[in-house]
Amino acid sequence: MTHLAIVGGSDAGISAALRARELDPSVDVTVVVADAYPNFSICGIPYYFTGEVAPWQSLAHRTSADLGATGMNLRLDTLATAIDIAGRRLEVRSASGQVDRVPYDELIVGTGALPAHAGIAGLDRLGPADGVHVIHSMGDTFALEEDLRAREPRSAIIVGAGYVGLEMAEAFVTRGMAVTQLQRGPEVLSTLDPELGALVHEELAGHGVDVVTGTTVTAIERSGTGLIVTGVRGGEPFTRTADLVLAVLGVRPSTELLERAGAALGAGGAVAVDDRMRTGIPHVWAAGDGIVTHHRLLGITYLPLGTTSHKQGRVAGENALGGDRAFRGSVGTQVVKVFDLVAARTGLRDRDAAAIGFRPLTTSSAADDHKRYYPGAHPIRFRITGDERDGRLLGAQLVGRRGTEVAKRVDTFATALHAGLSVDELSDLDLSYTPPLGSPWDAVQVAAQDWSRQFRSRTADASA
Repeated sequence: MTHLAIVGGSDAGISAALRARELDPSVDVTVVVADAYPNFSICGIPYYFTGEVAPWQSLAHRTSADLGATGMNLRLDTLATAIDIAGRRLEVRSASGQVDRVPYDELIVGTGALPAHAGIAGLDRLGPADGVHVIHSMGDTFALEEDLRAREPRSAIIVGAGYVGLEMAEAFVTRGMAVTQLQRGPEVLSTLDPELGALVHEELAGHGVDVVTGTTVTAIERSGTGLIVTGVRGGEPFTRTADLVLAVLGVRPSTELLERAGAALGAGGAVAVDDRMRTGIPHVWAAGDGIVTHHRLLGITYLPLGTTSHKQGRVAGENALGGDRAFRGSVGTQVVKVFDLVAARTGLRDRDAAAIGFRPLTTSSAADDHKRYYPGAHPIRFRITGDERDGRLLGAQLVGRRGTEVAKRVDTFATALHAGLSVDELSDLDLSYTPPLGSPWDAVQVAAQDWSRQFRSRTADASA
């Protein structure tokens, strides 16, 4: 019997365990989980705070009983502390402090990532008891919910305006709180170009969020009247106060366990793996937010995403049992709902593409989500990036009202990127049509045709 040990009970670890049990029901799978909440949807936490998801147990993709029924052995509230490479044993410590060793034939590590602090003074010493929060785990969720219940804060400062920060702004507004959102860059949602980020900014402001861009936060302090956030904006000192502070500054890979075992680090300080999820340490595999990302356009980078973690975990689980499956690569497809707006992106933006040697052409356009004569049509704003040399599609960004199927339309671009299509070839795709939902030329194709017109115009000018 094969003994498979897995560290991590989130996307990568559970995907690996499920794949292994699917392929070989006789394999002995032990999953070591640092807390008591395996297979919970961390991405769903903001919707718990809006009240759209209840109770909190609903966030579980599968219950512990469901996972146990597949034949895996869950060791909850247990921390993996060391890997004995030669003896093929995983050292673990329970919540009571008891140290144990789990023998393995193959080991998969999915320790994920940790919240980033971005050098902000105070974040390392202030916590939920002070009204300062992060959102990265179910424990963080319970701490924030308890603070909201006990103190009933009326105002919040959110440091960061990425995906989770924007979702939590909506959650706090829904709960009747006055929200200030601070962003270092020139616009919110820095994964989009500023002209599309500005549309998200407008949506936030329209729902009462005070959005302050171009602000570098340097410190958070506690005072008798609340919490003070200080920083610099436009070269001048900046200060805001609130009852509660939520820091959502991205993540950093959690690599300590594998580093101490001898694993090499790569892009973003994440653990280096090949496309089979091999770490280079005998019989040790890794997947998830703690490892580098194989990107179909960028090559090796660090881009932690839940969808990627699921795929990597599945690959690791299969290969640990003797398979030879490759992770086929990410194109960085992401989507977020902000109140009544949806923003999405995939692939590369203009500056990303130029930095790695492409000659990008990026165009802006708009197209209705369905035939205008049918009630309720809304425009979707597009920015498409392609290569001027051969017309290859490099990336796309979309913003539209909720209901305009932005998420599914960005998936069309993501599929085209995966297949290596040109922008022009998007017009050849056989996409669905009915007047309430689309047009004979889908909005994706209308935007692509606009890019192609500008591409041909530039090509003609260059040859004249």
